[in-house]
Amino acid sequence: MAAQNKFKYGLLALLVSAALTGCGLDGDDGEQGETGAQGEQGEQGESGADGTDASLGITLDVVARAYLGNQTAAEIVQYHADTQTIYATNGDINTIAVIAAGSDNIPTSAMDDPIGTTNLTVTDITLPEEVDGVTLGSLTSIAISGDLMAVAVPADTKTDNGYVLFYNGLDSSSPVFLDQVEVGALPDMVTFTPDGGKVLVANEGEPSSDYTVDPEGSISVINILASGEPEESASTISFTDFNDEQETLLSQGMMFPNPSGRTINGVEIATTVAQDLEPEYITATNDIAYVSLQENNGIAVVDLEDLSVEIVGLGVKSWSGLNIDIQEDGSVSFGQYEGLYGVYQPDTIANYTWKDATFVVTANEGDAREYFFDADDEDACLTAGGLEFDEDDGCLAYLDEVKVEDLTAEANSELATLQANGEADDLRVTIGMGDADGDGEYDAAYAYGARSFTIWDQNGLVVFDSGDDFERITASVHGELFNNGDDENEGDSRSENKGPEPEALTVGVVGDRTYAFIGTERMGGIFVYDVTNPYDVEFSEYIINRDLTEGLDADDGIGDLAPESLVFVSADDSATGVPLLLVGNEVSGTVTVWQITEL
Repeated sequence: MAAQNKFKYGLLALLVSAALTGCGLDGDDGEQGETGAQGEQGEQGESGADGTDASLGITLDVVARAYLGNQTAAEIVQYHADTQTIYATNGDINTIAVIAAGSDNIPTSAMDDPIGTTNLTVTDITLPEEVDGVTLGSLTSIAISGDLMAVAVPADTKTDNGYVLFYNGLDSSSPVFLDQVEVGALPDMVTFTPDGGKVLVANEGEPSSDYTVDPEGSISVINILASGEPEESASTISFTDFNDEQETLLSQGMMFPNPSGRTINGVEIATTVAQDLEPEYITATNDIAYVSLQENNGIAVVDLEDLSVEIVGLGVKSWSGLNIDIQEDGSVSFGQYEGLYGVYQPDTIANYTWKDATFVVTANEGDAREYFFDADDEDACLTAGGLEFDEDDGCLAYLDEVKVEDLTAEANSELATLQANGEADDLRVTIGMGDADGDGEYDAAYAYGARSFTIWDQNGLVVFDSGDDFERITASVHGELFNNGDDENEGDSRSENKGPEPEALTVGVVGDRTYAFIGTERMGGIFVYDVTNPYDVEFSEYIINRDLTEGLDADDGIGDLAPESLVFVSADDSATGVPLLLVGNEVSGTVTVWQITEL
């Protein structure tokens, strides 16, 4: 009955509709009406402004340099925007270099001789030798926010707690010591949150030279009060909750190389996860801190509200479909190898946003663990539990680095195939991966670092990796002089040991594009990528300020060696009105100012 009524209502609606339109169900169409008169033309609108040319990339030129007075300086560089001043560490003499970078100091044109000329004046801030009765070691890192500078300084005994020293007066170009705050063992990196409300410290917690004293790695958080002064004490984020999670972390692609189970100098070594984790570098939003755990191949993610922490393992990268040079034969000798993997082990990390999501960028340097202690001779060394004696270095307590040819391969494994090829024999790899069951036989070879930079999403997934770009590009530019060392010109001298070693990293916005700048510690060059869209990354530029004449070394003044830190200066903060890239070159002891120009 309901279906019938529905049909009646539908037919009635159709008839009513036909009547309202003035036609029957089968009527003819009416004649076409005449076209109406043309309306009056409207007034002419105003001409639009000329559009701007789309950016075709950027180019960089050296416009200024400073020499800090000795090599092994300029490890960490920072910039104070309000006074246009560069600050740089000089750990060799335990000072902070102060370099004026205003309009009177920074030219707008490229230097005629960027390798040999230094045109910036350096003055120094000398650090105290002790605080709270504790003798201090050499400073490791600095950070600046507004009128405040934070300086990370380990204790002279590196396994003891270190300090962050605070200086204010930067706004008046007169930094003075303000206060000190105790933090964890071996504070290796310090940074502010973007709003300046917190100071974050990566306490590496390295063991003593014989591995018998091994403090826990940790992260310190120091709140900055409304008065601009630090709180008297720091909050400490520990990793002790992960002491029972080692197997889980291993399954996520982390590693824990250490001499646990051995007895050295009468101490039985039993290293926990918290002792083994060594925070290296921090990048942060106001809410979240991302901390690289370099030797362990992971990233710690810290909630800065409740100070809770999670750990993400980074896994490995296969070299089977990518080009890599693993032979130091004085030539470009790329190959692709099954059974060879790279362990990311990032040093410097940064972050930026796309579509309101945070992405983490890493420079995948790689790092081995190597510890020597004093012993009179080989017999004393072996009696103390050392592995071997070297007249120059002393008694070897621990080393996780071996050559591929020294690994014992599982039968029919990828490693067995790789070793049969023979080309990888001298490549340095870690014993921290590849032997899951601990029987001393390895299934593959795992090299330090990934010779690349990587963009990760907030889930710890790879969004982009530069693959084999760094070696292919430098081989194309420099030929057999590529994969050089950081203090002597000897081409192809690093192919068997981490290659170019990407270490320094920063991200900055030029125009409407976001760029990543990656410095290679050994080669000395800097790669530039357009990372505006992390899913559509493009290589943009490669720059280097080094004389590669064969046989010359650092003492010959061959340019900028070992970029350890990079700082991007926006156009608004720059004395030249265009963006700058500041580079701290540790081995040459130079600070270099590159001017960035849009094409």
